[in-house]
Amino acid sequence: MRAIDIIAKKRDGLPLSTEEIDSFIQGFTRGEIPDYQAAAWLMAIVLKGMDKRETIDLTMSMARSGEMLDLSGAAPFVVDKHSTGGVGDKTTLVVAPLVAALGLPVGKMSGRGLGFSGGTLDKLESIPGFNVNLTKEQFLEQLTRYGIVLAAQSAELAPADGALYALRDVTATVESIPLIASSIMSKKIASGANAIVLDVKVGKGAFMKELKDAITLARTMVEIGEGLGRKMAAVISDMNQPLGNAVGNTLEVQEAIETLQGRGPADFLEHCLVIAAQMLLLAGGCVSKEEGRGTLLDALSSGRALDKLAQLVEAQGGDVGVIERPEIMPQAHLVETVPAPQSGYIAAIDAMEVGLTAMLLGAGRAKKGEPIDHAVGIVLKHKVNDYVEKGEPLLVIHADEEAKLEGAKERLLVAYTWSNNPVEPPPLIYQIITG
Repeated sequence: MRAIDIIAKKRDGLPLSTEEIDSFIQGFTRGEIPDYQAAAWLMAIVLKGMDKRETIDLTMSMARSGEMLDLSGAAPFVVDKHSTGGVGDKTTLVVAPLVAALGLPVGKMSGRGLGFSGGTLDKLESIPGFNVNLTKEQFLEQLTRYGIVLAAQSAELAPADGALYALRDVTATVESIPLIASSIMSKKIASGANAIVLDVKVGKGAFMKELKDAITLARTMVEIGEGLGRKMAAVISDMNQPLGNAVGNTLEVQEAIETLQGRGPADFLEHCLVIAAQMLLLAGGCVSKEEGRGTLLDALSSGRALDKLAQLVEAQGGDVGVIERPEIMPQAHLVETVPAPQSGYIAAIDAMEVGLTAMLLGAGRAKKGEPIDHAVGIVLKHKVNDYVEKGEPLLVIHADEEAKLEGAKERLLVAYTWSNNPVEPPPLIYQIITG
């Protein structure tokens, strides 16, 4: 098949066959189709779209462009989760050990975070000695032995997606539901889990700003997964204000540990329970959200979830002392508490502004491959609808340079909106989509 014919067919708004999609993806992966033709094809998809069958075919073709993990030898049923990313989103660090503590194996591969703060891998690397770079054999052995593994995504996993995303990033073809959905799901399918729970963020601090777009993306990904034999659920969650209180790698790990110790922020704990309950439901570990919640709270209060986190850290070479002594993680040289500039109710906290400020402090990366500073970040002392007196601690900035600290202070104060009257905080969860 000629690439130019496939491009022209999609340009004219016609559906591509399974064979045409696979021919294009595999040809591009092998280097037989040049970037300029792939870019033209991507733009045609952005403008003309793809139907459900085409999107499933695209996902599977990208998954098959590299190695596909078979986890059946490690465990009969494995669950995974994926977040579309947000400010203060350290959910995996709580949900994975919480679910695994109930005997449900969790096998997750993650990429490096871009933007606001580090991804799951960057957060884990705040723990001294923690090794995220496991071989396939190590990944499978740990999953078999401990029922939990969190590791870096293999370069052999869905290589077509990585190459296509690099093109999308520079050709204004990122914003397309079929391309976004197939990009996420190709990696999840190739990772081999039997069930996947998607945490789709919506709001100022998320890629999806509008609820209708987030729902469309979530439904598309659920349909893809089910079409390829996976059990699926998607949780549409709010990202208009940061999740929990901490934003920054060491700070988020510390907050996750505190949550497993029963001392975490209420909003973050609730979010984790919703995600974890969906994982249990997909695996048949409970018959209702209420039953799942009760089981999860028992694993939390009994200390089993915290023990499972310690087991994960030790299995991957990390210093287990971090559980009781979080100060062994990287610490910022400058820590300053910022007082509230006025009295009143917090009407809004711009999650995007908080996230960008954390990135400018060094907690995130603007470009792939950039180093990050694990120590820096922000801790909020109050959330939307809290009443705060003037001069009361509003937030704490962790920085390594005086100039960055001062710049962060100015930006963060602007991120707050105030009211003389109580306000309705945004809901944590908007909708749950299941197959």
